[in-house]
Amino acid sequence: MALMLKSATAKAAVRGSRQVTRAAIEWYGPDRPKFLGPFSEGDTPAYLTGEFPGDYGWDTAGLSADPQTFARYREIEVIHARWAMLGALGCITPELLAKNGVPFGEAVWFKAGAQIFQEGGLNYLGNSSLIHAQSILATLACQVILMGLVEGYRVNGGPAGEGLDPLYPGEAFDPLGL
Repeated sequence: MALMLKSATAKAAVRGSRQVTRAAIEWYGPDRPKFLGPFSEGDTPAYLTGEFPGDYGWDTAGLSADPQTFARYREIEVIHARWAMLGALGCITPELLAKNGVPFGEAVWFKAGAQIFQEGGLNYLGNSSLIHAQSILATLACQVILMGLVEGYRVNGGPAGEGLDPLYPGEAFDPLGL
């Protein structure tokens, strides 16, 4: 029996070692996959060289023709992705907390906002003394003001400090060294 188990694990190890990893070079440069596959040859704009992720040689609107504009679009995309990740965390956290005993009126993210229209308004984290929202317009105004302050702080130097890249600051913002 032990011999059969040993043989089975050896076969699984051989199968696992045959896995082929794709080289990064396959996705970048002139030989990268293009939007129409083999029919894209000659249709790719000269400014799309395959230098950046997601460059499949398709830019019908010419949005990346100017290098400064393209750099600004990349910066905005990174910022939007970070806010989207925070939003996803905000969707998951109430459900996880509710599953672990924290009382919520409605923990499901797409139903939670409707509580503001109920009698008594919306209590964040189920606590009326923490944040008690009764007006959707006041809540919207607070969100716009807070987001404006955070973005204004980031644009004007923010927490990055002297000599740090504003998009990828590292140091305290990258504790794992990624």
